[in-house]
Amino acid sequence: MTGSEIVIIVAALALTGFMAWFFFGPKKVRQAVMDEGVQVVRVKVQGGYSPDVIQVTRGVPVRMEFDRQETGDCTSRVVMPAFKVNQILPAYQTTTVELMPETTGDFEFACGMNMVRGHLHVTDAGAPASGPGLANEVTAPIATSRARPAQEALQGAMSGVLQTDEGAEERDVEIRDLRRRVVVGAVLTLPVLFAVMARDVFMADWVPAPLLDPWIQLVLIAPVMLYTGWPVHRTGWLALSHRAADMNSLITLGTIAAFGYSLVVTFAPGALPVEVREVYYEAVGVIITLILLGRLLETKAKAGTGEAIRTLIGLQPRTARVIRDGTEADIPIEEVVTGDVVVVRPGEKLPVDGEVLEGRSAVDEAMVTGEPIPVTKTTGDTVIGATINQTGTFRYTATKVGSDTMLAQIIKLVREAQGSKAPIQRLVDEVSSYFVPAVIAIAIWTFVVWSLVGPPPAFIFAMVAAVSVLIIACPCALGLATPLSITVGTGKGAGAGILIRSAEALETAHKLDTVVLDKTGTITKGAPALTDVLPAHGFANDELLALVAAVERPSEHPLATAIVAGARERGLRLEEAVAFDSVTGQGVRALVAGREVLVGNQRLLLGAGIDPDELAADSGRLASDGKTPMLVAIDGRPAGVIGVADTLKPGSAAAVAALQARGLDVVMMTGDNRATAAAIARQVGIRRVVAEVMPEHKAREIQRLQAEGRVVGMVGDGINDAPALAQADVGSAIGTGTDVAIESSDITLISGALSGLVTAIDLSRATMRNIRQNLVFAFIYNAIGIPIAAGVLYPAFGLTLSPMIAAGAMALSSLSVVANANRLRRFTPRTIPDAVRVPTIDPVVDVGRDEEKVGEMSKVTEKAIDPVCGMAVDPTTAAASAEYGGATYYFCSKHCAASFKADPASFTAPATA
Repeated sequence: MTGSEIVIIVAALALTGFMAWFFFGPKKVRQAVMDEGVQVVRVKVQGGYSPDVIQVTRGVPVRMEFDRQETGDCTSRVVMPAFKVNQILPAYQTTTVELMPETTGDFEFACGMNMVRGHLHVTDAGAPASGPGLANEVTAPIATSRARPAQEALQGAMSGVLQTDEGAEERDVEIRDLRRRVVVGAVLTLPVLFAVMARDVFMADWVPAPLLDPWIQLVLIAPVMLYTGWPVHRTGWLALSHRAADMNSLITLGTIAAFGYSLVVTFAPGALPVEVREVYYEAVGVIITLILLGRLLETKAKAGTGEAIRTLIGLQPRTARVIRDGTEADIPIEEVVTGDVVVVRPGEKLPVDGEVLEGRSAVDEAMVTGEPIPVTKTTGDTVIGATINQTGTFRYTATKVGSDTMLAQIIKLVREAQGSKAPIQRLVDEVSSYFVPAVIAIAIWTFVVWSLVGPPPAFIFAMVAAVSVLIIACPCALGLATPLSITVGTGKGAGAGILIRSAEALETAHKLDTVVLDKTGTITKGAPALTDVLPAHGFANDELLALVAAVERPSEHPLATAIVAGARERGLRLEEAVAFDSVTGQGVRALVAGREVLVGNQRLLLGAGIDPDELAADSGRLASDGKTPMLVAIDGRPAGVIGVADTLKPGSAAAVAALQARGLDVVMMTGDNRATAAAIARQVGIRRVVAEVMPEHKAREIQRLQAEGRVVGMVGDGINDAPALAQADVGSAIGTGTDVAIESSDITLISGALSGLVTAIDLSRATMRNIRQNLVFAFIYNAIGIPIAAGVLYPAFGLTLSPMIAAGAMALSSLSVVANANRLRRFTPRTIPDAVRVPTIDPVVDVGRDEEKVGEMSKVTEKAIDPVCGMAVDPTTAAASAEYGGATYYFCSKHCAASFKADPASFTAPATA
């Protein structure tokens, strides 16, 4: 081995060691400064974050002021997944981000493209800096100016969300700038490329000699290197100044190596042997022009991935018509306050959320709920801002304005989800953090190997191979593979009325193999409704219902309300009832148009001397179906049976069938008794039921399913479902349910329809397919491209890869990932048929049990029937309860509870007989 060879190897070893320290050595930690009880730190954003490692104290509010001193899509937003931050950073402005670090640890913040990263190190008070890549010393706190109050900053940010997409204008400026630079690069590079290709490839002797002169080529390519390539070089060197590196750094190192070598050949050819006096200006021009062309196409394509957010923002009207001082006035939407009376005419958008005060109209809520059928709104109904009034004029009272409206919350949740990280991305991040240093190391040792054993001229061969390695490597494709698909996926979900709170939930949903559905309010409507009118011989259907509804109209009982509502829906005219009498524990009687009508249970008819056996068959069938039968007698004769029950939501059976068709086991869990639970399960085709489950035990039932090795999703709507929603691998809340349930869930189905869960699972599967495809593009491309560029095929096949081809391939890699992510925008929820054939099944019904409280639980569930009227009552939603004889009784209404308390013995004696 010659002395020069030893020098090359030693230099390479030293350079590799320096690189390892440069990229992975400990970094200094900056301490935030206290300002009026808030930890404040100012972060300069310019090719990276400065400082990029910040120490704060747990439990103390943090205000991060991001001072962005550059343009370009790369750092146009900052994402902090652990704190649900996804904040736009306008160019040359300072943007405030507020957060509360509640646990210790190292938390990453990164740019929207996941290429520029920093770390927030949260410690206990007085703890020294420690952790991977952190130096033990802490420098002086960073000086900072007084920032806006937290509430003001948050309100300002939310106002920006509602009014405009701040990044759109900056993106347009970047596209115009890139287009100019690409045109300049192409115009100046093409003559040089044409001359060199004609000479070297086609062996032409007619090539204009000036175009082959190194000085002419330098004059043409120098503007390409300095002007066209300026965005690449600037960002690349700034990244290196932060002891980090990205795609721009690799391109910069490669082109500087090629351009610098060409300068030596041009200015001092005598310093090199004759055989290596070759310039590479055309390679530099083509590489930079192709890279900028790829970035231009990529930026245009990436603009489409944020279309969902821009669409949501565009839904918000700019003005509202309110009544002030007795007159109507159009005011900016920002000036609407809670309590204002808003007037909406046909075809107009509702400016804010509220409650209808007067009027009636059909409202198109598809843009928020995803449901295409307009909803009729009348006095007392809730309306949602940004929905479209269709037919009538109405007035409503504003109940939620500004950042409290549903649209603002949807935008906020979508942005949080788009800024969160899916578990699959953790592996990608780990690989990406080592990728660029590894590529530089490969390029160094590629040069070393070929300079020692390469074909003559070995130096030129080695330099070309090393530059090709630097140029072809594409960490950008790796960084974009997951975030772009998550952005598109969560946006598509929002457009379909499905709010996905995190990327982790979006990823986990595709793994679900079991879905647990709460019954009341999820599968069913959650309120009693008229289901059956079964007249006896000699009585007409409408006649029977009209008389019963007339008798029940004075009652406030939920069953009475359901009967009256059913009669009105059928357009029946109700007479006035007189001589009304409520027989405690049995029913009611009254005179309607001179006819005596009795409505109640068997005891009521027997007490009046009427034989109810004629009605026993219909009554028994309704009871077996989980319905509440009410016996009717008219003028001393059995007249029929009225059935009332908590009815199915439209589409529940179809949604269950769709879930089962996708290979999921569907389980129903309810606090209702076994008979009612089994009846509902039969109607929707559910084969497994867990009944009589107390609220505090629902989460335990989820745990038992998970202990069987299942990945469990839970759907519910009530406060009692919140622990189970939190316990499930993916919790889905019905959007019409309680705020607590929604806050405990991973997915919110705004419309309240179970079909939304089917769409969420389909979307999750489509998104994960898209992410895997992106990762294949990125990993396979680099796994194949880098070795070929390094020359592994040269010994066997004589194949090498020129830097120009490497540049084209690199641009194509990023573009392929962005284009593939945009394919997800074509996702359309599959139509679920309204009517399906429900298979005849006999569901397996388990009874929920807590081994430690079996006795107590059995005692309660056995008494979950109103002892006065016999209606099934969910203990968690009962109107009232009472203690008697060591047992707890639950009631569907306060009227039943009052009757029981007046004479409890008369209602409990039959049960103990």
